[in-house]
Amino acid sequence: MKIATFNINNINRRLPNLLRWLQQAKPDIVCLQELKSTDKDFPIQAIGKAGYGAVWRGQKTWNGVAILARNADPVLTRTRLPGDPSDDEARYIEAAVKGILVTSLYLPNGNPQPGPKFDYKLAWFKRLKSHAAKLLKQDIPVVLAGDYNVAPTELDIYPTRSWDRDALIQPKSRAAFKSLVAQGWCDAVRSAHPTKPMFTFWDYKRNRWPRDAGLRLDHLLLSPGLAPRLTKAGVDRRIRGEEGASDHAPAWIMLK
Repeated sequence: MKIATFNINNINRRLPNLLRWLQQAKPDIVCLQELKSTDKDFPIQAIGKAGYGAVWRGQKTWNGVAILARNADPVLTRTRLPGDPSDDEARYIEAAVKGILVTSLYLPNGNPQPGPKFDYKLAWFKRLKSHAAKLLKQDIPVVLAGDYNVAPTELDIYPTRSWDRDALIQPKSRAAFKSLVAQGWCDAVRSAHPTKPMFTFWDYKRNRWPRDAGLRLDHLLLSPGLAPRLTKAGVDRRIRGEEGASDHAPAWIMLK
């Protein structure tokens, strides 16, 4: 089973890129972030024609998350992260697909920091950790997939000082990610590639894609029972180089 996470950065604008990748890569499950589409504008007809069922939660202009399943309909279990009823941002969706509980999460960016946006990021992380702990107690196969907006270590960002003030690499952001993983989750891509950068994001500015000036922000965390089934993991880097591409590339895993 192939599971991927992909920050599409506007699903309707990047629809040709997405459909082409689906046809080529044939992932069984796809977790999408940054739809930048309302619920009614989600391109379900085109995605259905490509052979995928879908559940989604849209939001005008920003955010938005979805889960696609090849030749199947995901069974929706949640459309928001528990812990704050006042949080209306479309950043979390959860569904059962082919015996696995899968999330598509879009963690807050947190910039500028310090400030309210960074506080929101850390609070969101805390809520995610609390919910993740409850999922672990249920002892079911879970994949926490999505754009975490954290480059967890120095290996996950190209050599530079230009991001030093950025929320993506702050000690508190990295500590929050580390604390989540320490519950017992397996960082699948890093587990399969312990010494390679495995970037998933290259900013549009400053020629960063041609320079391979990237960061690893998109992660798939596996529950303890699922981790032994991991056989391969990677990043479809070439997708980032296509015309009209998202600034992210899909990260993926293979499970036996």
